[in-house]
Amino acid sequence: MAENVVATYYYPAAAPGAMEVCGAELGQGAGDKCFDDDGRPKRSGTMWTASAHIITAVIGSGVLSLGWAIAQLGWVAGPAVMLLFSLVTYYTSSLLADCYRSGDPSTGKRNYTYMDAVNANLSGIKVQICGFLQYANIVGVAIGYTIAASISMLAIRRANCFHQKGHGNPCQISSTPYMIIFGVAEIFFSQIPDFDQISWLSILAAVMSFTYSSIGLGLGIVQVVANKGVQGSLTGISIGGVVTPMDKVWRSLQAFGDIAFAYSYSLILIEIQDTIRAPPPSESTVMKRATVVSVAVTTLFYMLCGCMGYAAFGDGAPGNLLTGFGFYEPFWLLDVANAAIVVHLVGAYQVYCQPLFAFVEKWAVQRWPDSAYITGEVEVPLLPARPCKVNPFRATWRTAFVVATTVVAMMLPFFNDVVGFLGALGFWPLTVYFPVEMYVVQKKVPRWSTRWVCLQMLSLGCLVISVAAAAGSIAGITSDLKVYRPFKSH
Repeated sequence: MAENVVATYYYPAAAPGAMEVCGAELGQGAGDKCFDDDGRPKRSGTMWTASAHIITAVIGSGVLSLGWAIAQLGWVAGPAVMLLFSLVTYYTSSLLADCYRSGDPSTGKRNYTYMDAVNANLSGIKVQICGFLQYANIVGVAIGYTIAASISMLAIRRANCFHQKGHGNPCQISSTPYMIIFGVAEIFFSQIPDFDQISWLSILAAVMSFTYSSIGLGLGIVQVVANKGVQGSLTGISIGGVVTPMDKVWRSLQAFGDIAFAYSYSLILIEIQDTIRAPPPSESTVMKRATVVSVAVTTLFYMLCGCMGYAAFGDGAPGNLLTGFGFYEPFWLLDVANAAIVVHLVGAYQVYCQPLFAFVEKWAVQRWPDSAYITGEVEVPLLPARPCKVNPFRATWRTAFVVATTVVAMMLPFFNDVVGFLGALGFWPLTVYFPVEMYVVQKKVPRWSTRWVCLQMLSLGCLVISVAAAAGSIAGITSDLKVYRPFKSH
């Protein structure tokens, strides 16, 4: 009985009209027109909607720190590291896509979430560690996106202030009210039940990401022309002038974390894949195509924005290209770009948090299947002609989650350091280790075979990078905490 409740609750039925048609056809043996092989309403996702979900998740606030990241590494290592991360992400995402179904890629048992896939292929403590890392990373991303959105809203106010009062005016404004505004918006959007119903939000967010990335790229090109040449050096920020040798090491490691964060979406890949329509072709085939499109598009944008940010400002590249005020004019264009960032982050927050929302709600339903508070719905008359149904538990728990992440974001608004730490925390285990281990089990790759050794070497190399990047980010956060005072204007 509990399983039926979970299925009905998390995958809402189609519209009443569609259900009537289905009901009429069921007697004629046409039930498969309405439901997939697992008895859930037919999925309708395509390569393009999956690509929109991925781009929404990937081209996030991370793109704006890439100019700073390349400034730490230089013209040689910066683009090379970015290309390396893109290739690793594409490869491991392809491995993970094969784990959506256990057994046959077209008819095998579906794994609805990343955790389900890990549980189906691995066992014991690995499953628990994966769950902790995935959901901890989601919480971290929610905090990071709240910080980024507030910084962009703050930048709009400051850009207008600089335009009116001059670039020398400090224009000190608190970010706290803007975090609260973003949190209120997320409370509202978090009531959307699941992935199937946020495709429109993902598409809108993907359009916004291209908008602000293009503006950042355009302003960078204009700055390069104004400078009459490309700034920067082959080895990055110079020792002695701006940083000490140890600072150079820590900043370079943190740059690795920033770039890793910019490619981090594997923790929601299975959930995105679960929206794709049934075979043929198989969901893994469609997902691999979506991954190719998404990683290629994002890498092109990353290269252009990151390299152009460094070319425009050299060693002085700001930590956030559109809010660090390397640019002051045209102020209205900066306003448009930062508004686009905010809209994008509203959608990205939801795309990332849906797996955590679903996990907690599924656990609650299984724990208390007969509770009206957990499984029931209350009609809220938002519109007279079409009342909205709200689940009490979903409303209260998701609201509490948004409030908690917003409060933490108010206390730790260090954009670059938080981004770098999140990238380091999630990259190796969720993007590399678990996909590799699941693929080895799923495809029965023989231990010590050439392929097995190559996969383990890839995993080990990425572990070293993640540990180093985490160390760099922790050093940065420690340095920030020495001078930062929470809830102050800046």
